[in-house]
Amino acid sequence: MLYLLFEYLHKHYDFPGLRLFQYLTFRSSLSIVLSLIITTVYGRRLIDYLHSKQVGEPVRNLGLEGQMQKQGTPTMGGIIILLGILIPTLLFANITNVYVILMIITTLWMGAVGFLDDYIKVFKKNKEGLAGRFKVVGQVGLAIIVGLTMYFHPSIVVRQTVDDTTVASNKVPMVLRQKAEDKSYYYTQDVKSTKSNFPFYKKNEFDYAKVLKFLGPGYEKYAFIVFLAFVIIIVTAVSNGANLTDGIDGLATGTSAIIGVTLGILAYVSGNTVIADYLNIMYIPNSGELIIFAGAFVGACVGFLWYNSYPAQIFMGDTGSLTIGGIIAVFAIMIRKELLIPVLCGVFLVEVLSVTLQVSYFKYTKKRFGEGRRIFLMSPLHHHYQKKGYHEAKIVTRFWIIGIMLAIITFVTLKLR
Repeated sequence: MLYLLFEYLHKHYDFPGLRLFQYLTFRSSLSIVLSLIITTVYGRRLIDYLHSKQVGEPVRNLGLEGQMQKQGTPTMGGIIILLGILIPTLLFANITNVYVILMIITTLWMGAVGFLDDYIKVFKKNKEGLAGRFKVVGQVGLAIIVGLTMYFHPSIVVRQTVDDTTVASNKVPMVLRQKAEDKSYYYTQDVKSTKSNFPFYKKNEFDYAKVLKFLGPGYEKYAFIVFLAFVIIIVTAVSNGANLTDGIDGLATGTSAIIGVTLGILAYVSGNTVIADYLNIMYIPNSGELIIFAGAFVGACVGFLWYNSYPAQIFMGDTGSLTIGGIIAVFAIMIRKELLIPVLCGVFLVEVLSVTLQVSYFKYTKKRFGEGRRIFLMSPLHHHYQKKGYHEAKIVTRFWIIGIMLAIITFVTLKLR
């Protein structure tokens, strides 16, 4: 809103200093600062309010050291994360940008699903919360909205180099550009595409349509089916992965902040034609505006960590964890980096795999031997290390270090082909 206001004032009245709001780096910095202020200053007030209302999630006795001491700690702290994301985004981002609109929808949508789950747990005294199938319906519903918009919205395009045949036919509008390294010229065109970045591949690109190449000529018209299926899987998996990771103080919050910084940088380079050309990666027009949202997201996570670090004064609940996972998934999809998620979100992936393996192996051994056996002392994986006697703070710190390493590897994949 402020962005549009200052743009209007600059255009019609030329007030001094208003040009600063044209710079993504300036607005993203303001977004981070305001998000930190909202989550740290008003986070304390939210904690006091939730304490007064006795809004504490019941803690199950899993036999973990110090676990029952957390009984009565306020939950639903994800509300402050939502405010820390939405307010700076609405103020400093261009809210007419389709990418920003999708991120706002994602935040509100997944926030509503998570809030409903927490509400049932806290106020209806149902420890199970919202039934799993309804969570999945919410996640799939969001994925369909994102997939449809990405595929059909005319403003969501990628810039591609045009081959000599297309140039000769002159059937489409093209732009003549010059390469920085050898000063040679080439033509580009902004087109609708189902391509995405793919690590370690020669051109660093993967086209979802080619999954159906075996169908023969005309397979491209079915690309939407494959693309939508991938979007549904990614949104559901990452959202649930963040939810499972939110098991000990500060783990999901800190890991998500690291991922948010990485995605913000990737959005900036993907939306900057000079840097994208230098790195030889896909340029996505208008996607640079997402860095303002990424700044708010990182600021909200770091600010919330002020109260969520060990010993936690508040839990984010599903209001926060489901929203964080949904945001990461949709953000990655929009900047065409979703196929990097297994690397970047490796901590989430390992947590999900640990639960999947534990449950599957237990059921298999119970059926085969009549007695269920376990791979881990407890799942998700962070509880396994708690059972082995590691302190929560040590587990969280080491997972953060792994998260930083995975973020660096993610950047490296842009040039390793």
